[in-house]
Amino acid sequence: MTTASILNYKLYGWLRFFVVSIPLFFSHVSFSQSNSSKKPSNRKTIVTASLGGAYLASMQGLYLLWYADYNRSKFHFFNDNKEWLHMDKAGHAYSAYNAGKYSIDMLKWAGYTNRQAAIAGPLYGYLYQSTIEVFDGFSAGWGFSKGDILANTIGTGLVMGQALAWNEQRISVKLSFLPTSFSKARTDVLGRNLVENLFKDYNGQTYWLCVNPKSFAPKSNWPSWLDISLGYGATGMYGGEDNIWESDGTWLIRYDYSSTPRRMKFYLAPDINLEKLKVKKKWLKYSLKILNTLKFPLPALNYTQGVGFKFEPLKF
Repeated sequence: MTTASILNYKLYGWLRFFVVSIPLFFSHVSFSQSNSSKKPSNRKTIVTASLGGAYLASMQGLYLLWYADYNRSKFHFFNDNKEWLHMDKAGHAYSAYNAGKYSIDMLKWAGYTNRQAAIAGPLYGYLYQSTIEVFDGFSAGWGFSKGDILANTIGTGLVMGQALAWNEQRISVKLSFLPTSFSKARTDVLGRNLVENLFKDYNGQTYWLCVNPKSFAPKSNWPSWLDISLGYGATGMYGGEDNIWESDGTWLIRYDYSSTPRRMKFYLAPDINLEKLKVKKKWLKYSLKILNTLKFPLPALNYTQGVGFKFEPLKF
């Protein structure tokens, strides 16, 4: 890919997350607080119509705003499994999981049974992401990614499996972020400011599997709000597959940062499960539910590939 296409593809990846997940977050909060007096039959109509309308409108809007500006082709595949040390795949699993989680909550509020919500909610989020993958398959600049579909399936399967088995989420997927210095060398791809860095700089992102021990051992003295988290991140990445690139400007300039090692990073840390905190006000309860998609900054034990172990007093 050229520099421009890499930039667009990374930005597009996060655009997908907002299209799929963010509307579900805030729709759930809005429905739960403003329509609490409505009968279950009316709630089902509202939620079903809203989810269906949101799907059709967002897919049409995404196609017109994004895909219409790029050349189309015959359906084809694109193998991006070696890019960004799999950080983009972790992002797919994260968005699929959280989209499914909030869809389940909305369907439960509407009056569907736990089993119905546990199946339909994650599948709704999966439909969103699969449709976008199909769009990719007909786009000349991208392609249908089997790796993306696998990551989406893992995120969807995790939320659906727990909902069916336990009627709750004992293991959640979260994100944390801390700005890095890598973007200064390649601002066009990794971001020019903090907001762009958050979306584009995989070096600063960490994805977490957060396990709630209390839910597995309810009779124990373990605090219900305290989770144990396993994190995955990466560092040293200036590009998708390597750290060598050429400028797209008038003068051809070759940049070589191959001396910077690309390393995977693993973490073990505690986390605060904000959804387990006892609060009375509904607005605060739902605000904490949304914030709980982010990992709470706490101390962590880090293992970096090729470097070893390191204790971090505060891991963001």
